[in-house]
Amino acid sequence: MKAPLDSMNSAPSDAPPDSPPQFANVSRRGFLVGMSALGGLVLAVGFPAASRAEDKPKYGADGMADGWVDDPLAFVSIGEDGTVTIVVHRSEMGQGVRTSMAMIVADELEADWKRVRVVQAPGDQKRFGNQDTDGSRSTRHFFGPMRRVGAAARTMLETAAAARWNVPVSEVEARNHEVVHRPSGRRLGYGELAYDASKLPVPPRETLRLKDPSQFRYIGKGDVKLIDGPDIVSGKAQYGIDTRLPGMLYAVVARPPVYEGRVVKYDATEALRVPGVVRVVEIESSQPPAQFNPLGGVAVIARNTSAAIKGREALKIEWEDGPNRGYDSATYKAMLEELARKPGKVVRNEGDVDAAMARAARRYEAEYYVPHHAHATMEPPAATVRIVDGKCEAWAGIQSPQTARDLIAKRLGMPVENVTVNVTLLGGGFGRKSKPDFMLEAAVLSKAMGGAPVKVTWTREDDLRNSYYHTVSFQHLEAGLDAQGKPIAWLHRTAAPTIMSTFDANAKNQAAFELGMTAINMPFVIPNVRIEDPEVPAQTRIGWFRSVSNIPHAFAVQSFVAELAAAAGQDPKDFLLALLGPPRRIDTRKQGDTWNYGESPERYVVDTGRLRGVVETAAREAGWGKTLPKGGGQGVAVAYSFVTYVAAVVQVAVDDTGELSVPRVDIAVDCGAQINPDRVRSQLEGACIMGLTLATGAEITYKAGRVVQNNYGDYEVLRMAAAPREIRVHMVPGNFDEPLGGVGEPGVPPIAPALCNAIFAATGKRIRSLPIHDQLKTA
Repeated sequence: MKAPLDSMNSAPSDAPPDSPPQFANVSRRGFLVGMSALGGLVLAVGFPAASRAEDKPKYGADGMADGWVDDPLAFVSIGEDGTVTIVVHRSEMGQGVRTSMAMIVADELEADWKRVRVVQAPGDQKRFGNQDTDGSRSTRHFFGPMRRVGAAARTMLETAAAARWNVPVSEVEARNHEVVHRPSGRRLGYGELAYDASKLPVPPRETLRLKDPSQFRYIGKGDVKLIDGPDIVSGKAQYGIDTRLPGMLYAVVARPPVYEGRVVKYDATEALRVPGVVRVVEIESSQPPAQFNPLGGVAVIARNTSAAIKGREALKIEWEDGPNRGYDSATYKAMLEELARKPGKVVRNEGDVDAAMARAARRYEAEYYVPHHAHATMEPPAATVRIVDGKCEAWAGIQSPQTARDLIAKRLGMPVENVTVNVTLLGGGFGRKSKPDFMLEAAVLSKAMGGAPVKVTWTREDDLRNSYYHTVSFQHLEAGLDAQGKPIAWLHRTAAPTIMSTFDANAKNQAAFELGMTAINMPFVIPNVRIEDPEVPAQTRIGWFRSVSNIPHAFAVQSFVAELAAAAGQDPKDFLLALLGPPRRIDTRKQGDTWNYGESPERYVVDTGRLRGVVETAAREAGWGKTLPKGGGQGVAVAYSFVTYVAAVVQVAVDDTGELSVPRVDIAVDCGAQINPDRVRSQLEGACIMGLTLATGAEITYKAGRVVQNNYGDYEVLRMAAAPREIRVHMVPGNFDEPLGGVGEPGVPPIAPALCNAIFAATGKRIRSLPIHDQLKTA
């Protein structure tokens, strides 16, 4: 039944017939009438998010903007031919969310996966619930709601069949896209029942019968392949950068080379002489703090992207570099070192660290540095906007479509209801595409061109030089050991500019969510602990990045643990397990962590038994302690992040010239029940590659306020030849009765420390500053 879906298609009216449909915002009544008239099932459950007392904190999806929705009216329709269409409201960037969300609904619905169709929701959180696809929380927040969507649809189909046969509903059962009358064997397909079911009252949520996990057909099986896989490998998949509209113009922007810089004046004479260039438009610079506003600059609008780039090259611009013109990475690192070596704001304090240090048999200290990183997504930011009759429509690969919708409406001065944000596939996200500054640029330029469609494309150079960067950090750690080499005191100072500086220019201390990433929530059995957070000013845009502050904190903490093991003359794996202590369930609030990834501290405790479990699993599967050739070594590290437990054992080989290779990586993950094991494995494999990239070659540095790196030639993403020959992912079996953990980000933090610990085992050389680059090279 194509008609009702076509009526909601938000792809351009002049798009090719095979353009993938997008759902636009339509009224509930209009949708019901339209679908019912054509014999389709649209289920109007409309459950609001559960309410809580005002004086109680909200956790999980309840604590997110617009919470969750389990309304099949928003998510499910069934055609007369039996085709089940499922709307996915989270953004697909390779993690498989379009497959996993639809799979959860289809399983509870008892739908035949071969007859399931998936379409992407536009930005509309009131209708779909929270759409911020970040924080590794899509499945853990929406597993329950999507199950209820499917179960409600299944219940209504069963009720419709029972009514048609005039039998008790207890005698019928949905099975693989049909409803069966058990006593007689009669059966009706979903398409035959859709119209009748659409007229039925919706069963209350508390009456829904969810499947027992033993009945799952798709969930947890690992047999469902990516719904977008065939289109991706055949080149048919549509990303933001692929958007084409009739009469579309193409733009690139010359942005200030220094953060908070501005245009003094420009001469567009030569740019306008470039064939294909249509117009040159100045984009007003935004006042700090940056938030998600465009940086400003001068845009060249042309008939094609190549002409726009050539036109930009011909521009003559005089820049005022502003207050960050002196930003220099070497100088800034020295400042971080100085700050980390002095007392800072105390954010966790247990026992008496100073007294314990004074009586320690031995004191040990080390410092660790991690530079800025860029997301460097394979698809750089790109967005298309057009404005017609006072209404704006935008297309982009965006992780936060509602934020984009709200900010475009504000920038253009129109009601948010008049803005539609269509979400395409993302060619990578990693947090960069949570910030819709590039979409606002397209909106501003479309307005300047009288509403004509304008696509803004960032080149790779733009992406590396004008991004929101992962924070730079310097970590200072000290420990006091007793006579047996056991730590009795722990001091950790973490110095880094905060993400909050992007929203508050005066913010200089790390936020609770940054400190709660492997710093303040350190789980070791040490009686005297102090964690400090010095004030650090930011001099560039700091933004979310895959795994965020877990990267520098885990690198420092897990490297330091291995150093302490060596100082104590103990095996690093055994020493790590001893520090974790016996299995305990830690309430993160008692550590001063008020965040815990936004989850309930009662439901999501830090379980040292699970930390031990992944360490032991990774070590066992890797053959920890096995004899290796000369230059070989193994390293281990573990991290609790995004309420998931991951350990890695990295095996390295370093030859006589210092050339590093990684023959094998073993990763153990305990994320609770694995909803889509195939995607869990893929995410951990990708996290391993990204972790190795950050450890070995990737860095963003500044000179005279400007980013030094230009492209993949000097921002070194791991090449295929340098990738591990084997990445083995070991998934700890989970229980569907336990809360789910995240998957997209937790695999990154333990990789760098495990790698560097392996290098020490192989060479005796400590790596405390990333990236490694040529630190192992011999003359």
